[in-house]
Amino acid sequence: MTKGVHREALGERIQNMTQPVRIAVVGAGRIGQAHIKRVIEEPEAELAAIVDPSLQARELANTLKTVWVAEIVAMLQTVKPDGVVIATPNQLHVAGGMASIKAGVPMLIEKPVADDVGSALQLVEAAEQVGVPILVGHHRRHSPLIQSAKEIVASGRLGQITAVNGLSLFLKSKDYFDVVWRREPGGGVVLINLIHVIDDLRNLCGDVISVQAAESSAARGFPVEDTAAILLRFRNGALGTLMISDAAAAPWSWELTSGEDKAYPHTDQFCYLIAGTEGSLTVPRLDIWHYAEDRTWWAPIECARRIVPEQDPLTLQMRHFCEVVRGKAKPLLDGRDGTRTLETTLAVKKAAETGEVVMLS
Repeated sequence: MTKGVHREALGERIQNMTQPVRIAVVGAGRIGQAHIKRVIEEPEAELAAIVDPSLQARELANTLKTVWVAEIVAMLQTVKPDGVVIATPNQLHVAGGMASIKAGVPMLIEKPVADDVGSALQLVEAAEQVGVPILVGHHRRHSPLIQSAKEIVASGRLGQITAVNGLSLFLKSKDYFDVVWRREPGGGVVLINLIHVIDDLRNLCGDVISVQAAESSAARGFPVEDTAAILLRFRNGALGTLMISDAAAAPWSWELTSGEDKAYPHTDQFCYLIAGTEGSLTVPRLDIWHYAEDRTWWAPIECARRIVPEQDPLTLQMRHFCEVVRGKAKPLLDGRDGTRTLETTLAVKKAAETGEVVMLS
């Protein structure tokens, strides 16, 4: 399939731009259900199908009066949606993505793009060859708080970025670990939770070129890590430190500081600090620290807070995906950029295992 063929086929399906974009959601777990909710609530979208072999998914489809299909290939052939949300377990992302590419259907694929960089690039290159858009579901890219912070950094108001600090400290409940794989290698805080933080820092401060890291499992004694300390060197010369732990009774994580996910209590704290030669910024509080006159630690330093209206990033992401499907917008985070976030996250794991500095491509 050539790029032209894809665009022609897509145009035939949504010629009437007043019609909602028909979206199928593949995977009806917790995040899949979150996407289903946003599709239903979005005026520009229509839920075309739920794709999941489970009985619970079939019952959900019946409740919502939509089509239920057990697997993605059959759904693409019969339902012929305008767009697909892939919210399956990580190891199924590439297979689902390849099926969507073959059908010429744009996708919103949950992070990570794949389990490894090679598989992610295989998917990305296949999509690029035929012009099928991939939007990677790092939903914080759509957060007004993150977008405002990025605008402040990009404006030059902070000067040259010199230092970055990220905290992701939270306490998972004991019953979370009743699921066996969460206590085993691959189920720890680095591969499960860190990818969100890495993408935030890449988005705000640019690409990372090298990583050093150390892990610990001392808090719980499981084979999998519960805590990691990370040193990042950014392409722009800035240095970053990052602490992550799911065994810390602490308020310093995106979930507890942003207030965007109402499942978590909100604290008036920040979890990221970006320092530059002209000023510094806390995120998500959006406190901007700067000198009024003399730039020296002997002079008084002032603080101004930017207030941003609250909006749901998942809702904004779904609205953006509808624009991508219609061909009116390019993905805010495409497959290739999403793969860079995956590469950086996997580099943390490698650095911790080897004790070496890991260079990124």
